[in-house]
Amino acid sequence: MKGKFFFLLSGIAFFAILSLAAFTSGPSAGDPWNPSQLLAPADLAKTINDPQAQQPLIFCIGPGALVKNSIDIGPARDSVNLNKFKGRLSKLPKDAAIVIYCGCCPFEHCPNIRPAFALLNEMNFTHHKLLNIEHNIKTDWINKGYPSTN
Repeated sequence: MKGKFFFLLSGIAFFAILSLAAFTSGPSAGDPWNPSQLLAPADLAKTINDPQAQQPLIFCIGPGALVKNSIDIGPARDSVNLNKFKGRLSKLPKDAAIVIYCGCCPFEHCPNIRPAFALLNEMNFTHHKLLNIEHNIKTDWINKGYPSTN
């Protein structure tokens, strides 16, 4: 009886750990980016504020371009906007420095970042990053005083 009880508790602990891991923020195994392709907001802000730094092309693939110098594509979950993004990308060299962001909501709920990042991968871009907006654009960018369009 003790063995069965211990086995049951071990199983419950295992599933609890798996459940906790599923709800942590950050990339999951199904995401089209890897951790090295996430760009910290502070790092992008520093680059934007440095006139000597090579500036990446910054695309907003969400509801509104609020990061300074970003190009507004519109929500990438919509095929019209994803095609618009594809058209812009088709004119760029494959080694262009590109940053995309949305900021509508936490990564795990965002309907825009995955299709846009997958498109960059499919088009064989080699220097593309996803701005690591873990919560939303207001919390992770605007409230920190990073360079904005407003």
